[in-house]
Amino acid sequence: MTVLDDWVTAVCAEVGLDPTDVPVSAVLDLARDVAHQVVRPGAPVSAYLLGVAVGRGADPADAAARLSALAADWPVRLDAELADPTS
Repeated sequence: MTVLDDWVTAVCAEVGLDPTDVPVSAVLDLARDVAHQVVRPGAPVSAYLLGVAVGRGADPADAAARLSALAADWPVRLDAELADPTS
């Protein structure tokens, strides 16, 4: 087991979830896609929103794929736009 596996198992025990119900790879892939294509702080927020959607009945794999696709299609901002927030 990895440290991540141990962490997920401990968190699941703390909040009453089954670790086998946690799509770790899908969440990590989504976080990577958002961090690289949109904005780094969007990664944990997107992971949270994925969890909310799943908690409300969304299919985890489908929701993660849809959010990753949204991130992939997100318009890339140039460095000049990042320096000037009024752009």
